Amino acid sequence: MRSSRGHGFQFAVLLVLGCAAHAEPQQPAAAGAAGTAGGRGAAVRVNSPEVLPDHRVTFRLRAPNAAAVLVNGDWPGGRGLRMTKDAAGVWSVTTEPLSPEIWSYTFSVDGVTMLDPGNYHAMRDGARYLSPVLIPGEGSALYQTHAVPHGAVSAVWYPSPVLKAERRLLVYTPPGYEGTTARYPTMYLFHGGSADEEAWNLLGVFNVIMDNLIAQGKAKPMIVVLPNAYWNEAAVLDVGAARSVASAPAGGGGQSYEQAEEDIVKGIVPFVEKRFRALTGREDRAIAGLSMGGGIAINVGLKRLDVFASVGQFSSGMFGGVGGYAAYDIDKISPGFLKDSGATNRKLKLLYFSCGAEDPRMPFQAKAADDLRAHGVKLTFRSFPGAHEWRVWRSSLADFAPLLFR
Repeated sequence: MRSSRGHGFQFAVLLVLGCAAHAEPQQPAAAGAAGTAGGRGAAVRVNSPEVLPDHRVTFRLRAPNAAAVLVNGDWPGGRGLRMTKDAAGVWSVTTEPLSPEIWSYTFSVDGVTMLDPGNYHAMRDGARYLSPVLIPGEGSALYQTHAVPHGAVSAVWYPSPVLKAERRLLVYTPPGYEGTTARYPTMYLFHGGSADEEAWNLLGVFNVIMDNLIAQGKAKPMIVVLPNAYWNEAAVLDVGAARSVASAPAGGGGQSYEQAEEDIVKGIVPFVEKRFRALTGREDRAIAGLSMGGGIAINVGLKRLDVFASVGQFSSGMFGGVGGYAAYDIDKISPGFLKDSGATNRKLKLLYFSCGAEDPRMPFQAKAADDLRAHGVKLTFRSFPGAHEWRVWRSSLADFAPLLFR
């Protein structure tokens, strides 16, 4: 039987979300009777999560005094899985077979949410902390670390013209960057609402995806820049910053696209091209993002085709929502974009949309894509299994990156 620990995906262990009073530390046991510790008072050995050969997963938690323990996972049907307790006080449940993917979950112990103490991986989604489990297979192969050359992810600070202070970026440099004098194209990749500059790293495993795509010859070696898309924050650790949509300037998700444009075009791009060996032509720059970040990519990228030649948005809500379809007047930010589609297509090396098949935004995304195509604008549009979630956005990145800089 295989454990998820053996499949080489990388997450930072940050902290335990909550510690339920009735759960106990899950320590390896000394040799003794099967399923028990070798000495009196020693903890029962608990293996969790355990990925079985048929892709079912068994979750376990030692909580002898608990009255009810649940697993809440983000796979289909994964909410509220009731665990049963054995004579040793260990609760367990085994799922149906799960598709190859990185799934996340927490335990609920008598109503208190906690991470799985048997799983030394943890990942942060904004203010939430989750335990991950990777199901191996063809669908998750790009999310697993393999014996290939690896790039590096650095945290650097740049002078922000909007914040009038230093702000933090994460920057991926491709394998071999340190040993050459070569220059590389750059993708600027934005997170979604309630997240930060670490989201694509912690939840999107973007560096593992890029390493594998580059090693397979599917993507060109490139620099990838992860900014913080909240322009009132210096960094994710800027705990004093107020992240208030209500008081933020108008725009998607509380965004000011004018601030975004200023910080990206006047701050981030010049800094990256001075600090790193980045190519400086518009055809060597791409901008993309998920959800709120997709709105930034579209509004800044399509307005500034003098700076970016490739633009991608994954699951943005800018084309409609509860109130229905919202026609996007692109000519307001990019005059002539629709009226002269020939000129637009000559400027755009790639315009890319994607969305989850079960995402409520999907029909509005499809309508926007149809509208653009009806005006003669060339567009790549993809749909992936899932709703508004990371399995869609990891798939989107894995599909988008190979199309760049060709």
